[in-house]
Amino acid sequence: MATAGGKRRDEGSDNSDDELTPLANEIYGGSQRTVHETKGWDVFREFPPKQDSGSMESQKCLEFTVRLLKVLAYLVTFVVVLGSGVIAKGTVLFMTSQLKKDRRITFCNKNLGRDKQFLVSLPDEERVAWMWALLAAYAIPEIGTLIRSVRICFFKSSKRPTSAQFIVVFIAESLHTIGMAILFFKILPEIDVVKGAMLTNCLCIVPAILGLLSRNSRDSKRFVKVIVDMVAIVAQVTGFLVWPLSENKPVLWLIPVASLCISLGWWENYVTRQSPIGIIKSLGRIKEELNLSRYFIYRFMSVWKIMLFLVCILFAIWIDGDEPAMFFQLFNAGFGPHNIVVEEVQIQLGGTVIPDLANVTLTGDSVEIAAAHKSAFYVLLIQVFAAYFCYIFGKFACKILIQGFSYAFPINLVIPLVVNFLIAACGIRNGDNCFFHGTVPDYLFFESPPVFTLSDFISRQMAWIWLLWLLSQTWITIHIWTPKAERLASTEKLFVLPMYNGLLIDQSMALNRKRDDHKDVKTEDLAEIEKEKGDEYYETISVHTDNTGSTPKTVKSSDQITRIYACATMWHETKDEMMEFLKSILRLDEDQCARRVAQKYLRVVDPDYYEFETHIFLDDAFEISDHSDDDSQVNRFVKLLVDTIDEAASEVHQTIIRIRPPKKYPAPYGGRLTWVLPGKTKMICHLKDKAKIRHRKRWSQVMYMYYLLGHRLMELPISVDRKEVMAENTYLLTLDGDIDFQPHAVRLLIDLMKKNKNLGAACGRIHPVGSGPMVWYQMFEYAIGHWLQKATEHMIGCVLCSPGCFSLFRGKALMDDNVMKKYTLRSDEARHYVQYDQGEDRWLCTLLLQRGYRVEYSAASDAYTHCPEGFSEFYNQRRRWVPSTIANIMDLLMDYKHTIKINDNISTPYIAYQMMLMGGTILGPGTIFLMLVGAFVAAFRIDNWTSFEYNLYPILIFMFVCFTMKSEIQLLVAQILSTAYAMIMMAVIVGTALQLGEDGIGSPSAIFLIALSSSFFIAACLHPQEFWCIVPGIIYLLSIPSMYLLLILYSVINLNVVSWGTREVQTKKTKKEIEQEKKEAEEAKKKAKQKSLLGFLSGVNSNEEEGSIEFSFAGLFKCLLCTHPKGNEEKVQLLHIASTLEKLEKKMDIVERSIDPHGLNRGRKLSVGHRGSTNGDHQLDALAEGPEEEHDSDSETDTLSTVPRERRDDLINPYWIEDPELKKGEVDFLSPAELQFWKDLIDKYLYPIDANKDEQARISRDLKELRDSSVFSFFMCNALFVLIVFLLQLNKDNIHFKWPFGVKTNITYDEVSQEVTCDSTMQ
Repeated sequence: MATAGGKRRDEGSDNSDDELTPLANEIYGGSQRTVHETKGWDVFREFPPKQDSGSMESQKCLEFTVRLLKVLAYLVTFVVVLGSGVIAKGTVLFMTSQLKKDRRITFCNKNLGRDKQFLVSLPDEERVAWMWALLAAYAIPEIGTLIRSVRICFFKSSKRPTSAQFIVVFIAESLHTIGMAILFFKILPEIDVVKGAMLTNCLCIVPAILGLLSRNSRDSKRFVKVIVDMVAIVAQVTGFLVWPLSENKPVLWLIPVASLCISLGWWENYVTRQSPIGIIKSLGRIKEELNLSRYFIYRFMSVWKIMLFLVCILFAIWIDGDEPAMFFQLFNAGFGPHNIVVEEVQIQLGGTVIPDLANVTLTGDSVEIAAAHKSAFYVLLIQVFAAYFCYIFGKFACKILIQGFSYAFPINLVIPLVVNFLIAACGIRNGDNCFFHGTVPDYLFFESPPVFTLSDFISRQMAWIWLLWLLSQTWITIHIWTPKAERLASTEKLFVLPMYNGLLIDQSMALNRKRDDHKDVKTEDLAEIEKEKGDEYYETISVHTDNTGSTPKTVKSSDQITRIYACATMWHETKDEMMEFLKSILRLDEDQCARRVAQKYLRVVDPDYYEFETHIFLDDAFEISDHSDDDSQVNRFVKLLVDTIDEAASEVHQTIIRIRPPKKYPAPYGGRLTWVLPGKTKMICHLKDKAKIRHRKRWSQVMYMYYLLGHRLMELPISVDRKEVMAENTYLLTLDGDIDFQPHAVRLLIDLMKKNKNLGAACGRIHPVGSGPMVWYQMFEYAIGHWLQKATEHMIGCVLCSPGCFSLFRGKALMDDNVMKKYTLRSDEARHYVQYDQGEDRWLCTLLLQRGYRVEYSAASDAYTHCPEGFSEFYNQRRRWVPSTIANIMDLLMDYKHTIKINDNISTPYIAYQMMLMGGTILGPGTIFLMLVGAFVAAFRIDNWTSFEYNLYPILIFMFVCFTMKSEIQLLVAQILSTAYAMIMMAVIVGTALQLGEDGIGSPSAIFLIALSSSFFIAACLHPQEFWCIVPGIIYLLSIPSMYLLLILYSVINLNVVSWGTREVQTKKTKKEIEQEKKEAEEAKKKAKQKSLLGFLSGVNSNEEEGSIEFSFAGLFKCLLCTHPKGNEEKVQLLHIASTLEKLEKKMDIVERSIDPHGLNRGRKLSVGHRGSTNGDHQLDALAEGPEEEHDSDSETDTLSTVPRERRDDLINPYWIEDPELKKGEVDFLSPAELQFWKDLIDKYLYPIDANKDEQARISRDLKELRDSSVFSFFMCNALFVLIVFLLQLNKDNIHFKWPFGVKTNITYDEVSQEVTCDSTMQ
C-alpha cells in the first residue's frame, strides 16, 4: 500500500510548525495551496454585513458584567463572612452572659432618678428564656442536617453503616455535644465575655494531636511541620490551665474536659490511612467508609445530639440547685410578659461607679419594670441568620475558588474583631450604663471584664498567651488557606460534616473544611507532563512512557490530563450552520492553544488545561460521480465544509487565514480529511459512504465511541490502572453540525465532571436560533423546559436526557457494561426502531442511568442550535421525539426497582414524579380537549353537550386524515386546524379574562392562572440574561391545542413512520436506476390507461390477440374478424434472455457473498470491476461481464471497450481523492492496525444492512401493529378520562365541594317594594 502514490503517516508532520509562526504567514498556508492572483483593476471588495451569532452576542454583553461581578464577589463575600461571623459569635456570648444565677448588673437610672444608682438581678424566667435560645441556636443547624440527611436517603441513597462506624461516630458526636453543653452552660457564664471569646481559640487540641500523628514520610519538610505541630499542641494545652489557675473558680477546671470533648467532634478531618500509626490508619479507613454511610448515620445522630444537649441543660440546672422541670414550666413566662425587679443601692463615696456589685448595700427600695420579653427571640433570630449567612457565603467562596481572601482570611479575623468590639462595648457600658439605653434593654448586657488599662489587658487578661492560641489555631487550620478542590465542588467535597456548628461558627468553618490530601502540581512537574504527553495523542503516550517493553502499573501524571474529543455528526447542513459550528471549534482550538503556550513557555500551572481534538462524522458523504456510475465523488456538503473553514478561521481570528489543505486518507468506511487548525489541534472529518458502512446518527456515535475509546485507548500497551484513569478523564463532547458555543460553556461542563466522578453525562442550556413564529414558540418552550423541568430533575434526581447537540459524556461511563456494547444493538423489533433509532440521545442516557451514573444540567453552559423554522419540519421533528421519549421513560419506569437499587440519584419519589409526568403526557390530549370544551362554554355561552360536539368533530376528522392520507396532507390539515385553534384560543383568553373579572381573584381559575404566570415570571427573573424568552409566551398559549393535542395525535398515529423527515435532499441516481424508474413509470401509465374509460373502449386485449380482418373507427372502436393469438416467438426470446441474465446475476451474488459475506465492500453493482474492492483484492475484475451491455448507446460501448480505465482500489487510489475541489492536500494512509480495526468494527457492528423486502415487510407490519395497539391504548385512556371528567362536570351540582374564596353574591328580596338586591363581596 505504501508504494501506491502516497507516503506513510508521520506523526510529527502535522505539528511541525513552530508555535510562534504567524497565523497569516504564507508558511502556514503551505506551498501546496493555489494562490489566486488578483488583477490590479479588480481590487475592490465586498463584505457581507457583520452579524454576531447567539453565543458571541451573549459573550459581549456579559464580559463587563462578569468582571464587575468578580470584584463584587470577592468584596461582598469577605464582608458577609466576616460580619456575620462576628455577629454570630457576639450574640452567642451575649446569650451566655444572661445564664449565670444571681448575676447582678447595673441598671440605667435615666428613667428612675438621675441622683440614684440601681442594679438588677435576672429572674429565673429570664434565664430560662436565654437557655431556650441557646438550645435553639444549637438545634437549628442539626435540624438542617436531619433534613439534608433525610432528603439524600429518600431521593438518593445511603449505605447502612457498620457497627464500628456507628460506634465511632456516636462516641465522638456524643462527647462533642457534652463538651458544648459544659462550655456554654457552665464555663462561659462564669467568665467575662472577652475571656470567653479568647477561650474559643483553644478548641483544637484533638485535631492538633491527630494531625501530628498523621504525618508520614512523604510529607515535604516533615521535620519542620512536626516541630510546629508540637508547639501548636503546647499552646493549646496552656488554655487548659491559664484561667483555672488565675481565677479562683473551681468550675473553670472543666475547661480541659470541654475543650477535649468539643475538639473530638472534628477528628475525622485529621486522620488518614497514610499515617504510620495503626489506630490512625484504622480511623482513616473508617473516615473513607463514612463517605457512603454518613447521611444514614446522621438521620439519627442529629436527633440524638439535640436530645443529649437538652439533657445536659437539665443536668446543668440541677447542678446549680434548681429543679430541671423549671426549664419547661417557665417557658411561657420567659417568652411572655413578665416583670424585672430593679433595686436601689447606696451611692458609694468617690463617684458613681459601683466597684463590686457583690458587696453593695441595698437601700431596700425596689421597682418593677416590664421586661422586653421578646429580646431572647430577636437575639436568637440574629444569631441563627448570621451563622447561616456565614456558612452559606463561606461555602460559596469555596465553590468559586476565592477561598483565601473571602473565606480563610475573614474566618481568622472573627475572634480578634470580636475581642476588640467587646472591649470597646464593655468599656463604654462601664463608663456610662445608659449609653445603650433604648437600644439594648437596660437589664441585659455582656458579662463585662473589670476596667483595665492596656498594660492590665496584656497581663491580667492574658492577651499575650491568647495570641499564641490564635496562631496555633491558624496553624492547625492552615489547610483552608491553600484549597485544592475543583471549581463548583460539592458540599461533601468541601466539608466533612454536612452542616455547621451554630454556636462555634468560626471554629466549625475552619476545622470542618476538608483537608485536601492531593499533591500539589508544581511547575517542575510540567516538563515531565510534557514529556509524557508527546504530541498530545493517545498513541504517543505509550511511546514516551512504555518504551521499555514492560507494563508499568504506576499511574502517570499525564494520565490525569483532561482530554476532550469533540464529536460532531453532520448531515446536510447549510453554509451558515457550518460556519457557526466551525467558529465554535476554532474558538476551542484558540483557547486550548493559549493554555498550552502558557503552560509550556510561561510555566503556568493551569488547572483547566485540556487536550483537544475534533472529529466530524459526515453521513452520506458520497454520491455517484459526474463522469461515470462506476466511481464515487464527495457530495456538495463535503465541498462546502472544505470551502467554509478558511472563512470561519478568518472571522474567529480577525485576520485573513488560509489553513493548510486537508490531508486525505482512504478508509474502509469511505474516507477521511484531516486539518491542522491554527492552534495546532487536529480536526478530522470522517466521510461515510452508506454503501460501505451504516449511516444515521446512532451508528456515527458507535463509530466514534469504538474508535476513540476502544481503538485509541484500550489498545494502548499500558496497564489497566492507567487506562482507567485516562478513561475517567477522557470526555466526548457530542455536537450537532450547526451548534454555536463558547469555550467557557465546555469548561462549565468539565467542572461538573470533575466535581462528581459518578457523573456520566452533562448537558447545557440549549437556545433555539432562527426566525419566524415557530422559532419564537420554541424559544419559550425551551426556556421553561430548562428553567423548570430540567432544573427540577437535576435537583430531586437527575436529568433523563442529555441532548446530543451539546453534551459531554465521560469515557469511563460509556465504556461500562451494558452501555457502549448495548448501544450497538441492531433494531430488529418494532419497539427498537422507536426507542433506539428515533431517540438515540435519550436511549444512551437511559443506559447510563440504568448503570448507576448521574446525568446533570448546567444552566450557565449556553449553546445555540438552529431549530425548525417551518411547521412541517417542526411536526416531523417532534414526531420522532415524542414516541422515543415515551418509550425510553417507560423503559426506565418498567425497570425502576433495579434502577433505584443501582443508581443513587434515582429514588422512589423521583420515579413517582416521572410517573406523574408520564400520566400527564398520555392524558394531555384528553385534558386539552376538556379545556377546549370548557373554554367554548365560557367564551361562546353554549351548553356543555354542544361544546363537546363542536370540539369532537375536528379531532375525529384529523385522526381519520392521519390514518388514511399521506404525511403532506396530514401536516396541511394540522396546520389549518392549528390556525383555527389559535384564533379560538384568543377568543377563549378574552372570555376567560371576562369570566375572571366576574368570579374575582379568589376563584380557582384565577388562582391557577396567577400561579402559572407567576412561576414563569419568577423563573424568567431568576434568569435575567434570558428574560425576554418569556415574551413569546402568548404564542405558546395560542398553540396549546396544536402542540398538546394535534401533535400528540400526529406522533402516535404515525408511530410506524421511522424516517427522520428533516433535512431531506434528493440524491443522485445511476443511469440504470433512472431507466428502471422510467420503465416503472411507463408501466404504471399503461395500467392507469387500461383502467380508464378510453382504455376500456380501445380494448383491453389488443396486445394479446390479432385478427385476419381488422377495422376501427378513429381508434375508438376496433373490430376483429377471425381472431387468433399473436405470435409469441419474440416473447419467448425475451424470456430466455431474462432467465439467462438472472442466472448470471445469481452466480455473481454467490461469488461476492463468499468473499464479502456482509456486503461491506460491494457498494453499487456497477463498481465491482472498476473501483475495486476495499480490501485490495483484484482477482474479481475478471468476473465483470461488462456493464456496457445494458446501455443502449453503441458509442458509449465503443468508448468503454477501447479506452483503458485506471484500475482503482478504494483503499489506495479512490476516485474521490483526486477531486480538485478538495484542494491539493497530501494523500496519506491509515496504519495497518487502524485499518484492521475499522474492518473488524464494520464487519461486526457497522456493515450496511442489505435491503430485504421480506424483512422490511415484516418490520412494517410490526410497526403498524405497534401503532395500532398504542393508538388503541392511548385512545381508551383519554376517552375514559374525558368521559369521567365530563360526567362529573355535568353533575357538578350533586358532586362538588364549596370553594371558600372568590366573589360571594348576597340576594335580598324586599317584600314591600318587591325589589331584588344583589350585593357582591370578596371573601
